[in-house]
Amino acid sequence: MSGLRTTMLLAALTALFMALGYTLGGSGGAIVALLAAAGMNLFTFWNADKIVLRMHDAREVDAQSAPDFYALVRDLAQRAGLPMPRVYIIDQDAPNAFATGRDPDHAAVAATTGLLAMLSRDEVAGVMAHELGHVKHRDTLIMTMVATIAGAISMLANFGLFFRSGDREGHGNMIASLMAVIVAPFAAMIVQMAISRTREYGADRAGAEISGNPQALASALAKIAGRAEMIPNPVAERNPAAAQLYIVPTHVSELFSTHPATEKRIAALADMAAAMGTLSAPARASALSPAAAPARRRSALDPHGR
Repeated sequence: MSGLRTTMLLAALTALFMALGYTLGGSGGAIVALLAAAGMNLFTFWNADKIVLRMHDAREVDAQSAPDFYALVRDLAQRAGLPMPRVYIIDQDAPNAFATGRDPDHAAVAATTGLLAMLSRDEVAGVMAHELGHVKHRDTLIMTMVATIAGAISMLANFGLFFRSGDREGHGNMIASLMAVIVAPFAAMIVQMAISRTREYGADRAGAEISGNPQALASALAKIAGRAEMIPNPVAERNPAAAQLYIVPTHVSELFSTHPATEKRIAALADMAAAMGTLSAPARASALSPAAAPARRRSALDPHGR
């Protein structure tokens, strides 16, 4: 997705926020909404990583506290030509991962304990390479800004619905307001999906190139998607706008997902594997796997050592 198109979509979200403010508070409400949107964007620019990591109660790890995982991310970052990001683990059963930060010099990557316990080393490498692909493409700031504004629109719409339900204005005005607070979150979701879906394909391709193993990423996506639909994600349930940050969506249909269908992403990775000449060797170790490592049923990166 081009930078111009992304800028236009962000502008559309801001305009939608202003329109909702105008509906609820007239011209004064629109001005307040504009100032609020500008303030949120500025705050998010400097604090995007802190917002997301605090939201998930993520804990930072290093070479001493999580040597295998930290070394894996370090090797991937070197292969991608990126500065070493900060590395976090989230104590959560739902398998997922994300990247955040305003630019590659201030990036952070995180994975849940559920993901690390479920996947093999090659699959974890594919997932984290995908997240580093977002960092390399500078998607992380845009994704966090979009999640912030979309979440604010939903909150304002909920407030407006509650406020207008007791309003004694004319019936026509009340109907218009109700329509606005119902339509605005849906429109924000459409814009959010337009920004997110193409970026996931780009990160999948970058992740496959960085790890050198498209099939491992495809296998990881299949495993994560199946479990993510069954295991509750408290953060996404509290703030649905955060779902676009994850490598796979949670508890949503394809029609309303911020991500492309997992099956389509896996098919695209299979095509890429064929083009790279790796499709006929599914058991081939990635460039990041120890050559003599024995096959293991559990993840070599299991943070609990199970």
